[in-house]
Amino acid sequence: MNSSAASFDSDDVVFQLPGSIRLYRSGRVERIYRDELVPPSLDPTTGVQSKDVTINPTTSLSARLYLPASETSIPKKLPVFLTIHGGGFCLFRSSSSIYHNYVNSLTAKADILSVSVDYRLAPENPLPAAYDDCWEALEWVFAAEDPWLSNFGDLERVFIGGESAGGNIVHNLGIRLGGEGKKVEGLVMIHSFFWGKDRIGNEGVESGKKESLKAEDIDALWLNMCQETTGLDDPRINPVVEGAPSLATLGCRRVLVCVAELDMLRERGRVYYEKLKESGWEGEAEFLESEGEDHCFFFMKPGSLKAEEFMERMVSFFNKS
Repeated sequence: MNSSAASFDSDDVVFQLPGSIRLYRSGRVERIYRDELVPPSLDPTTGVQSKDVTINPTTSLSARLYLPASETSIPKKLPVFLTIHGGGFCLFRSSSSIYHNYVNSLTAKADILSVSVDYRLAPENPLPAAYDDCWEALEWVFAAEDPWLSNFGDLERVFIGGESAGGNIVHNLGIRLGGEGKKVEGLVMIHSFFWGKDRIGNEGVESGKKESLKAEDIDALWLNMCQETTGLDDPRINPVVEGAPSLATLGCRRVLVCVAELDMLRERGRVYYEKLKESGWEGEAEFLESEGEDHCFFFMKPGSLKAEEFMERMVSFFNKS
């Protein structure tokens, strides 16, 4: 084979997610999605202040912390929300403008101290890197070495939440917590990236929308982001498959499972909620379905009625006595 042919072969696309990312045989990664990164700041609209903190300089693990008011005007300890962004394990950062703006708003409305994890992205850092980073971030929260956490965080009321791939990570952290005999107050799993080898619900149905993901895209996404996986029924992506850790072991007192009616992942979330209730888990489970909405709609149209209803449900979950 001549050198030009070898060069061509090495730059073949081996995986792509429409409009999002391409992975080449050479290992080169091309992120197509235009992601605007913004610095931490004092947000004039909400009054929320944020800062970035390095957790592990060796892996570059960091987090962006959000405080709902100035340090001199907080009269009480606040619930702590460890929030984990989505993006198929391979897109977005804690500093992504779309995520930063949303966490700003949620922090202000819920009156919470938020910790947004900037975990390592696949495929450069394949899973379980993201799982490991988020676990390390959770341990860092409980150590309360940062003054915001030690002065203003109520470590008896810690919540872990995330959407899409973030929701998947939340579940896996919950299982690990339970396995170590630990509990947090609540888990929030939003439009979670759960999947499986066998199609259920509308997973095999073409939506007809331009740039819409197909079931085969989801298959390939998982297999490329987690190279050590046992397949599409790996318990980390299919938490209700036979042989997966029992949902009864989740290490939390409350769970909120959210799905969207038009989301391809809707049925997986509904099944997760039902299996959790049947598992013998002793906590309190809540379920929210956003009718007429698609995957992570609240990022795309944050001022809509459905997005406001969704946020109010989150606020209620955090502040429930």
